[in-house]
Amino acid sequence: MPTDLLYTAEQTRLLDASAIENAGIPGRVLMSRAAAALHRCLVQRWPEADSVHVIVGTGNNGGDGWLLAERVWRRGGRVTVYQLGDPDRIRGDALRARQMALDSGVPSLPWRAGCLHNATGLIVDAMLGTGLGGEVRGDAAAAIADINASGLPVLAVDVPSGLCADSGRRLGASVVADVTLSFIGRKRGLYTLDGPDCAGERLFDDLDVPASVLGRVPSAHCWQCLDLDTELEGLAPRAAASHKGRFGQVLVVGGDHGMGGAAILAAEAALRSGAGLVRVATRPAHLGAVLARTPEAMAAGVDTVHELVPLLEASSVVLVGPGMGTGPWAQQLLLTALDSGKPLVLDADALNLLSADAELTSRLPAGCVITPHPGEAGRLLGGDSARVQADRFAAAEALSARFAVSVLLKGNGSLVVGPEGDNSLCCYGNPGMASGGMGDVLGGVIAALMAQGLTATAAARLGACVHGAAADAAAGDGQRGLLASDLLPLLRRLLG
Repeated sequence: MPTDLLYTAEQTRLLDASAIENAGIPGRVLMSRAAAALHRCLVQRWPEADSVHVIVGTGNNGGDGWLLAERVWRRGGRVTVYQLGDPDRIRGDALRARQMALDSGVPSLPWRAGCLHNATGLIVDAMLGTGLGGEVRGDAAAAIADINASGLPVLAVDVPSGLCADSGRRLGASVVADVTLSFIGRKRGLYTLDGPDCAGERLFDDLDVPASVLGRVPSAHCWQCLDLDTELEGLAPRAAASHKGRFGQVLVVGGDHGMGGAAILAAEAALRSGAGLVRVATRPAHLGAVLARTPEAMAAGVDTVHELVPLLEASSVVLVGPGMGTGPWAQQLLLTALDSGKPLVLDADALNLLSADAELTSRLPAGCVITPHPGEAGRLLGGDSARVQADRFAAAEALSARFAVSVLLKGNGSLVVGPEGDNSLCCYGNPGMASGGMGDVLGGVIAALMAQGLTATAAARLGACVHGAAADAAAGDGQRGLLASDLLPLLRRLLG
């Protein structure tokens, strides 16, 4: 079955039910397979662990933990199960798993605050899984705090307890695991926002569920985890007889007084990403800096819209926004670009201007890409960044639906949504990218890819991948101090 699809908790429950009802795999068998996969992971990752502490809840996540404990015990390992919650609430396969473990002699204790004090070995988090319906409170919150304070390695079952499997948001508190082993369907919350920090290394096991069960959840309703090599297949190889006229002309519009560097970074990124020609429309005061830094770009000083019009007419794709500001100069340039009918990439201040004037959004031409960070996305949706981060998936879909454009919602696990309904998540990138100018480079990459013939959505997908992969390569062994310009020479190598 495909391994690049990302599911909600409810979709995963449908897959689980389909495996039981349509593929004829009993729930207890799935639970046993999950325990076997957990045990393999435990032995491979922590072969020297002297003891295992399994903290179980009252649901099926806890059932997986009970069966894992039984396997460890049966093989002569030291293991203790700590029961969180009233055991009288345990039902079905989880209850059978608990009884099997107890019948085998697995030591079990009620969870109590401080029970992990001075513990050694490792911890298995089998408390809450995907079934969490709200903020973590009471004993569950205390258990999470104890686990995180223990200093021991943690293996999370399916999803770290306290992490929303759908949005990647910490629900008040979350276990911070070293490894998370997910089953049947990859949970999309593990890949964005707080998910990567809480999940640690993300592993997956399909529990030998046949591909036929996927029909219960059509792939069109899922998100796809992007792969750079796959996305590169959409970029046609260059013929020996190629010339610059075949690869489009990008115009970068931006760089108000004191912010010329943003436009320069975007222009160089477009050149390094394969655009045939790149022009920069900026304040006249920045012309010397553009020519000194990037002589391959054609720089034009623009103080009025009349000076911008011929540049627009000569361009294939226009990137608007890097360092542009939100004053009258920027407003007039954006309005003129919108009226040009050219495919646009809108970023930074162009998005802030759009959010401040709803009438402008009605003038967005077809084939546009917008690349907001959560704050900009919040303003475009009439809210704030907190609302966006509460459900990044819903926010990205809402932006694409409202404006009929392709959306790249930036952040940890950037999201790409197209008007066609293509929903994708980018796993490339690292915290070193939290520095000025990264978005300008991304805008230049996407504009160059569009100029070379990719659709808006395809360019956003490949752009997100190559931008993040370049940052990963540039970071090397250290992410702190990573500069946007560090990515530029790597773009050419990755795009081939």
